[in-house]
Amino acid sequence: MDEKEILKNIADNIRIERLKKRLSQEQLAEMVNISTKYLNIIENRKANPTIVIIVKICSALNIDLNSVYKV
Repeated sequence: MDEKEILKNIADNIRIERLKKRLSQEQLAEMVNISTKYLNIIENRKANPTIVIIVKICSALNIDLNSVYKV
């Protein structure tokens, strides 16, 4: 699996989980203490977030880290 595919999976799964929880990007960004713009960039596959940010997002969404990595 190459880097683009990994980022695509992570971005898509973050968006799916956020929408399942009925959270806006603004709400999730506030929970994670990042800007809405940065969350948008992550979800649009234009950023390579650190593992710390991914863990914070998972924690805010109350999901396991494996949930955002799954194919």
